[in-house]
Amino acid sequence: LWSLGGLIGIWEKTGGAQHFAMVVGGKMAKGPRSAKLFGWLVGVIFHQGGTVSTVLAGTTVKPVTDQHNVAHEELAYIVDSTASPVATVLPFNAWPAYVGALVVGTIPIIPDIDAAVRFFFSSVAFNFYGIFAVCMTFAFAMGWLPWVGRRMAAAQRRAKTSGALDGPTAKPMMPPNGPETQPPGYTPSLLDFFVPIGVLLGIGVLPTVFFDANWIDEAFVSCALSAMVVARARGLSLGDVMDGFISGCRSMTIGAVILGLAVTLAMVTSELNTAGFLVSMMSGAVPAVALPAILMLLCMGIAFACGSSWGTYAVVFPVAMPLAWALAPDPTFVHICFGAVLGGSVFGDQCSPISDTTILSSMFTGCDLMDHVHTQMPLALAAAGVGAAVATGIAVAVL
Repeated sequence: LWSLGGLIGIWEKTGGAQHFAMVVGGKMAKGPRSAKLFGWLVGVIFHQGGTVSTVLAGTTVKPVTDQHNVAHEELAYIVDSTASPVATVLPFNAWPAYVGALVVGTIPIIPDIDAAVRFFFSSVAFNFYGIFAVCMTFAFAMGWLPWVGRRMAAAQRRAKTSGALDGPTAKPMMPPNGPETQPPGYTPSLLDFFVPIGVLLGIGVLPTVFFDANWIDEAFVSCALSAMVVARARGLSLGDVMDGFISGCRSMTIGAVILGLAVTLAMVTSELNTAGFLVSMMSGAVPAVALPAILMLLCMGIAFACGSSWGTYAVVFPVAMPLAWALAPDPTFVHICFGAVLGGSVFGDQCSPISDTTILSSMFTGCDLMDHVHTQMPLALAAAGVGAAVATGIAVAVL
């Protein structure tokens, strides 16, 4: 987080992120609707899920949506709901390999890791929460939803009538941008944005996808250093570079403390084996036709409690797959149950106030954390409810 803060502090000095947003987003965003659509598209493009996608999408889109009076609650929902949900619907990332390692050998039709990865891709069509969440977020951005929940509607009215992007009691973890501090004579360039982002994606994402190597910490540190080098090479004084970096680090301190406490709470939950206890309670006599909805509800609760979809996968998949196969050894039925676990876990992660994606989505869109949780929850619950109903309906048809 301090590396990210340093990067954003340097961007505030150079105007790099704002320049990119205005050059790219300015061509597309002509009002609140097109600004939100730009946010949705950026979220889909940066769809790796988790830290990288929420930070990149929030940082890139916020200058554009702020200019068009889009409430921070709206932007936080768009950024959060196009992170992990898109990563499970367009799984060209590390998710299939991770989940495949959890389910390999659990049932006869998944004998090896290649079969497990293929099973993941063939189950995408049954990940109903992920599909409905992404589609609902698109409809939200376009203004097509007839209902968005009481608190989200109030946030939209507030931004439209008064121009206030946050509620009167909001306390964003990252303070609002101050007055322009770009030194005179420095002209922002797309290099200020693309070089650090290229380093971040190159070190943080590509090794994970192709070599199963986790270099996230190295990626963020290298990203911040590359931004400093580019700014210095293009004429920003060393003093201004360091001032921007330190100012950005300082703005992240509160968020770093909150995220650290959230991780601590998640570790306590894991040590108490709360998730395992819930699974053991639910894995008794369960009607086969109700299993997809039950698995989805169970994963929603576990992921919400521990703030991690991947942690929920590690607990539930090894139990859910044999249970589904035992109740109905039909590949389609098992796909439905697989998709229920996949989507239900993402819901809990997306909505949990102790999830890193929830915290970072709030932080990098300038939104109060609990305002984001309260305004996002009704929309996510609606997508989850429709997804559970569709999964149950297909299970009835299959069985």
